[in-house]
Amino acid sequence: MKIDRLRWWQIDELLPVEADLFGAEQWTAAMFWNELANGHHYLVATDDDGSVLGYAGLAVGQGEGWINNIAVRRDAQRRGIGRALLEGLLAEAGRHGVKQILLEVAADNAAAQRLYAAYGFEAIGVRKGYYQPSNTDALVMRREEP
Repeated sequence: MKIDRLRWWQIDELLPVEADLFGAEQWTAAMFWNELANGHHYLVATDDDGSVLGYAGLAVGQGEGWINNIAVRRDAQRRGIGRALLEGLLAEAGRHGVKQILLEVAADNAAAQRLYAAYGFEAIGVRKGYYQPSNTDALVMRREEP
């Protein structure tokens, strides 16, 4: 497995993973393009053959970092890819001197919540009905940086 910066030509390869994991709440190619155009930091994990295993994104501004997404292809989960992507985002946040990192995670995604908690994220609130159209609540988590 290799982790690199996401390049624009890889966006189309993310879309099947995005669709499988997030269904009706998936991001579009235009949304990913917008993230890259706005200078947000995206990483992609690829297999030895170059196929996309997962991706993750971070926005940084005014001393804060926001993890926009971390996604790992279903058949590649439980192999440490999500952990490696998260570590890459945390390193990027550190390079930018952020004071805190925030994220939203689906309230019913216990596995992701455990991963974030293992890296020092704590729940600080709930956004009712945040994910649409499923109306799933989002747990807001924060990690304070030293």
